[in-house]
Amino acid sequence: MKPVNGQSRTSRHDAVAPYWAMGLIVLCITGISTIWLDLGSFWKGYVLDMTGPAWCYILIRIRYTEEKNNRWTRFFTPQKSVIVCLAACFCIEGMQFFKIYDSTFDPWDILAYVSILVPLFILDMVLLRKG
Repeated sequence: MKPVNGQSRTSRHDAVAPYWAMGLIVLCITGISTIWLDLGSFWKGYVLDMTGPAWCYILIRIRYTEEKNNRWTRFFTPQKSVIVCLAACFCIEGMQFFKIYDSTFDPWDILAYVSILVPLFILDMVLLRKG
């Protein structure tokens, strides 16, 4: 890869990978902690809806480890990754709406999904543009 400002794209990615990994860990702990901690209705109702899709986005994009150049990483561009994550979230809400499984439909869940996936997507795009 071509170096920019004396640094290759791979080395720049590897420099920020630990921060993505830390984000992955924080999202996981925060999402799981909703089971054990009761910090109000927002905490119980929406935090997992925010952290779960964000966690999946980071996993799909493989942002948490050294850069790889393979079929997976070439296919899952930021655009495709956010579309896949949002589609999965909307499918889950759709199944709840149509009572396909025993759960409660909440239209605010859609806002919870979008509220973290879109900023992650934008951050990913900004970092790619810098690279």
